[in-house]
Amino acid sequence: MTSQTDAPATTLGADLAVRVLEQIPTPIMAVDMDYKIIFMNAVGRELTGLSWDKLQGAPCYEVFHSLHCGTPECCMAKAWAAGRPFSALNEAELGGRKTPIEYSATPLKNAQGQIVGGLEYILDITERVRAEKKLREQSRTIQEISTPAISLWEGIVVLPVVGVVDSVRAKQMMGAMLGKIKETAAKIIILDIQGVAAVDTAVANHLIKITKATKLMGCRCIISGISPAVAEAIVQLGIDLGDVATNSTLRDALSDAFALLHIDVKRTK
Repeated sequence: MTSQTDAPATTLGADLAVRVLEQIPTPIMAVDMDYKIIFMNAVGRELTGLSWDKLQGAPCYEVFHSLHCGTPECCMAKAWAAGRPFSALNEAELGGRKTPIEYSATPLKNAQGQIVGGLEYILDITERVRAEKKLREQSRTIQEISTPAISLWEGIVVLPVVGVVDSVRAKQMMGAMLGKIKETAAKIIILDIQGVAAVDTAVANHLIKITKATKLMGCRCIISGISPAVAEAIVQLGIDLGDVATNSTLRDALSDAFALLHIDVKRTK
């Protein structure tokens, strides 16, 4: 941890500018054309965990050890070559640990407009990366819950569908079904759409694509849960389901699946 008294010295007569930079809550660093550090504000020194005595004159790539250091991806090198700012996500080694950062580099010019160094603005985005990872995990969990492929019987898988079926949902359904077919070597898969409120041309096309994909894997698909309203809508829209097998109830679909697999289920007393 460093303090304001550890601030870089200046002989440029710009005490106010230095004080402003020192109090900006974003790490700011300035380097010369040899990548040697000529300024770093208080937040920047705190981020590195080093005092100004150790930072002054040190090459920035020896301080940060980032993935971009010494490579064409370095934003500072890009900024100098193009004469304009560049920003990117990166990973630096700070305090002995890998730290995700977002940084921006811009050329530092003298009074004559010549590039004499560069400025970098650095953000520690560890919390943001953690939050994004958590959101991805939650999204993946929600997808798995909303598209559960269930092994109902040996060789028979059921996929109950509830809610709206759009292109994204259809892709999830297809992935879940094909994955379950591969996992279980299923021969019949029942796509139960009882929980789908409405079926239009787009939804019907998604369902047809799913049935075709399952057929390519040697598995027959039966669509169950066709309500009177859905059946009427399909007829009115002139949708041709082709040779796709359909049933009004899951029970009927399961009965057909047993027949196709030559499974005889008997009631016992």
